[in-house]
Amino acid sequence: MFEATIQFFAHNPLLLLFAVVALGYPISKIKIAGASFGIASILFAGIALGALVVRPDLDPAVKRDLSKEMKLVYELGLAVFVYAMGLAIAHSFWKAFSKEGIQKNATVAAVMVVSTGVIIVVAKIVGFDSKYAAGLLTGSFTNMPALAGVIETLKRQTSDVMVIAQPTVASAIAYPIGVLVPMLSIPLSRRLFKVDLAKEAAGLHSNSSGNSRLEAATIEVGPQGAGRTHGDLREQANCKVVFNRLRRGGEFIMAPLDLALQEGDLLVVVGAPEDVARATSFLGRTAEIALQHDLREFDSTRVFVSNHDLIGQPLRDLQLPEKHNCMITRLRRGDVWFVPDADTVLELGDRVRVATARNNLAAVEDLFGDSYRELSEASFLTFAMGLAAGLALGQVPIPLGHGIVFKLGFAGGPLVVGLILGRFHRLGHFVWNIPYSANHTIRQFGLVLFAAGIGVISGEGFRQILSQNLAWLPIFLGSALVVALVADTLAYTIGHKVFRIPLNVLYGVVAGTHTQPVVLGYATQQTKNDLPNVGFATVYPLATILKIVLAQALLVLAA
Repeated sequence: MFEATIQFFAHNPLLLLFAVVALGYPISKIKIAGASFGIASILFAGIALGALVVRPDLDPAVKRDLSKEMKLVYELGLAVFVYAMGLAIAHSFWKAFSKEGIQKNATVAAVMVVSTGVIIVVAKIVGFDSKYAAGLLTGSFTNMPALAGVIETLKRQTSDVMVIAQPTVASAIAYPIGVLVPMLSIPLSRRLFKVDLAKEAAGLHSNSSGNSRLEAATIEVGPQGAGRTHGDLREQANCKVVFNRLRRGGEFIMAPLDLALQEGDLLVVVGAPEDVARATSFLGRTAEIALQHDLREFDSTRVFVSNHDLIGQPLRDLQLPEKHNCMITRLRRGDVWFVPDADTVLELGDRVRVATARNNLAAVEDLFGDSYRELSEASFLTFAMGLAAGLALGQVPIPLGHGIVFKLGFAGGPLVVGLILGRFHRLGHFVWNIPYSANHTIRQFGLVLFAAGIGVISGEGFRQILSQNLAWLPIFLGSALVVALVADTLAYTIGHKVFRIPLNVLYGVVAGTHTQPVVLGYATQQTKNDLPNVGFATVYPLATILKIVLAQALLVLAA
């Protein structure tokens, strides 16, 4: 029965593929001490089933067909994943070139370069070759796109299954260490640096990436608020609030962001409670009349942004109060609410609360589209165009001298194009960004295909390598432990001691260095705020690109 089942899977690659997913996905949800391995569990399941199915006595023709189909699967999954990821993180990537962003990314760059050097030294001391070294880097920093780049490079050099499996073996063994060490570093660093995270976070509100709760309040503008604008609140009072309606004399209007306030104005503002309190003190006092509850003339509605014409333009250019008599007071992207400003650019799938006159509600819904069905239909035309451009770029040879030719490949090419197209949002009538929910689903599906496909292909080599020399297991575990300890120690030293990055934010930088959402989730649990998300979003793009490049560079440097 067992033999028949194995043969059945070997002759049905697609069935094998989704059997791997069905086995690995439930395991990915199991938490041990609050942590899980996520999609990596599908990689482990693929290696296990691949080791069982692709055996020495399997018909060579069947083995060849199975490998060919799995190669197409993992290449497709990888390309789809990194392109969608590039679109999703483009905003954070380009924003990272601010002063604070440069400091955070400089920390990551230093950590990655030094860690690469440590791996070269460890490889020379222990005696494993460059393929294992590259896999050790991808596993210690839990990055499967980088592993895919290494495998793709090796496939251009050889068809030997044992050689191609080497980086996957090292990566799979090192992966748990790359999750556990940065998680343990969080409580240890807090004790070492003696930082009160709650007190530190209280002084870092301007770094917050969003809010779980927003409120509205009416301010009576006093003498100190006369002549002030929304920009003054942002720059001088550090308030992330948005103007809503305003009563001046007996007239109600939607308050444009550039409106100069006058003494006696009654202004409704929306923001986090602490921001609203700060704005009230800066502009005047709390009004006796709560205009936000007066719905006789003005009301608000929640709508989905599905109108492509609104995408890619900052709110200042849309001139919503002047042209459409409305104002966006809240914006929800993903799971976070935040208050928009003049520079905010809408994306498909954003959920916005819009304040407007009661007789204008229907017009507002038409303006924003508010079509959930349209949002669920990603534009496969622009997605295919962008992905095709990325795959083409990935095949362009880049000479590095001394006969070395580098290619961005299936991982780097789509990522670079995704970052560029995501930055500009649209080109004429073509909108490159896709709705948040659709992007997240596409990324997950692509990553699942890659993990399952590469796991099955590597199963045979994994079995043979460990069966020939089981000593590789403690060697790679110990090597990964050294690399992770050096990396995280260096991150805290440079980030906190040199650049004075607050620990609340630095935890996200460490999680981003390992490109590990599990570590990020643990960090937010420990800090009880969203500040780690700021660090993670800032460094994640560069960390991913560096790993793809450095992992392939190790194939040469550690040779």
